[in-house]
Amino acid sequence: MALCLATAVASVLLASNAFTLAWTHSIEKIRWEEDWIVHGKELLLESVRVRGHGAGMEPPAGAVLRNGVWQWHPRSTHSVLRLTRSPYTADYDWCADGGTCVSLATLLPSDGGVTEVRACSDAPPPGQHGD
Repeated sequence: MALCLATAVASVLLASNAFTLAWTHSIEKIRWEEDWIVHGKELLLESVRVRGHGAGMEPPAGAVLRNGVWQWHPRSTHSVLRLTRSPYTADYDWCADGGTCVSLATLLPSDGGVTEVRACSDAPPPGQHGD
């Protein structure tokens, strides 16, 4: 399976079955990491790690604190992730299949709006062209 990332002006196809999205909360300055798995035509949120807590970042019931990191396993599925990317905050980090992390802008520059992430075949999302 593959992943499609798309903005309003461009898209990219990535050969990946799993990835981690990470970012630093813009107000609390706390790192948040989510592990995702491509599960058929859905994306499965396998696990979450938060290096602290703050306003709007409270760990849910069942979360475990290990070495200063809250961890939990939502196991929720999503057909599309919509990532708001602002020029006023740091971009997301993208780590594919447990590999090296890069800024999401390295894979698909932000257009100042929303970037969609979805499981896809070997073709870009409708209305988009591969880069």
